[in-house]
Parts: sequence; C-alpha cells; structure tokens
Amino acid sequence: MDLSEIARRTVLIAALVMGLVVLAAACESEPVPAPSPTPEPELSLDELLQSAGDKLAAITTAKFTMIDEMESGAQFFGTDLKTVNGEIRSPDGARMLVDVESAAFGFVQIEIVAVEEQAYMKFSKDAPWLPLPLDDVPFNFGGIGVILSALLPIMEDAAIVGRESVGEFQTIRVDGNVMSEDMSGLITSVDSGHALTLSYWFDEADHTLRQLRIDGQLFNDDAPETSRLVNMDINVPVDIQLPDIAS
Repeated sequence: MDLSEIARRTVLIAALVMGLVVLAAACESEPVPAPSPTPEPELSLDELLQSAGDKLAAITTAKFTMIDEMESGAQFFGTDLKTVNGEIRSPDGARMLVDVESAAFGFVQIEIVAVEEQAYMKFSKDAPWLPLPLDDVPFNFGGIGVILSALLPIMEDAAIVGRESVGEFQTIRVDGNVMSEDMSGLITSVDSGHALTLSYWFDEADHTLRQLRIDGQLFNDDAPETSRLVNMDINVPVDIQLPDIAS
C-alpha cells in the first residue's frame, strides 16, 4: 500500500470520527422529551356519590346557614322566616337561631335547642325558655349527614352539571330530583306530593359537602318558586347545651 493510499484512508477515518463527534454533540444538545403524564380518569357520577355519601354519613358536628332566597316559603310559627343559623352534633343534638319577621313585633330571633329526648324554645332573646315536644321541632338537623347521604342514591335524573366556586372552595355540582316526602327525615312537618330539585356542591378535593339548594315546595303554603340555600361547615367545634331553666 503506497503512501497516498494510506493518507487517503487516514483522511476518511478522521472525517468519520469527526462526524460521529458532531452527531454525539447534537444528540447531547437536544434533550429527549419526557413522556407525557397519563391523565387521571374523569370521576364518574357513581364514584362521586359514593365518596360524598360516605363523607356525609360520617359527619359528627357541623355549622350551617339556611336562607329562604325568595322569601316565599311557608310561615314559621306564624312569622316569615328569613334565615336559620344552626349547630349540629350528630346524631341527636342541634341548636338553631331563626331570624323571622312578624307583623306585630318586627324582626325577631327564635331559638330552639334539642338534645336527645328534650327540646326547648324561646320566641325572642329575652323571652323565657319553654319546653317543646320533639314532635313539634320543625327540623331534624341532628341527623342531617345520614339523611342527606340517603337521598343521594334515590335522586332521579342525577347528573354532574359543572364545577363552581363556593367561597374559597372549588366544587363539583350535582343536581337531581326527589319528592318532598323524601325530605321528611330532615324537615319533620313537610307536606308530600311536591317535586323538588336538589343541588349538592361537593368539594372537588375530598367530596365534602359545602352547599345544598332545595328548589320547590316543601310545604303546601310554599310558593312554587321557593328556594332554600344551605351552606355547610362540617366537623367543626360546636357548643350545644340544654338551657338551665331550673329557676
């Protein structure tokens, strides 16, 4: 092999080596893209209702506010109900402050306390406490978690209708239809035969109930457009005690 052939091969080998070096450098400068994350599967309605129902059934304490949004609901002990602020200790303790308006006395706050088999009521801040038969207590809020949980699987045409903000929380809204008598465990004097739409707002992160709306007539005297909105703060400290009426 003559010198010219050796030189030619040396040049070819050097060019090949340089090409490999350039290619390796190019590969190093272009990072390999990371694989795309697998998206989480969309939560089904059944999965959401099961999870939310378990959360509701496990409620131990809660604070809530209920508003008659249209102020078109039936009278409350002969007065116009405005709002209800309450505390709950499951399964059989509740305290309610009910803001009402009467023709005779204007705006008044009625208070009701019920613990186990005893209940008391007073018709204004300075009025005396009076015993109230349990059958006359208009709400069974002590059992609200179990009752609302039991309503989830019996709703007709239930559907996830969207995601909405409720205060500081991102929620999933579920709408469904029930009959008024289905609410009798929660609202003891309800009248039967009226179609209702329930809207639940469940926390998107852990499916805790944040808000509930009841659209329709619970009582015969409700206007058809009556809407009651309930905001919930679940498993928080509450102070529910029977009044000292020994004196």
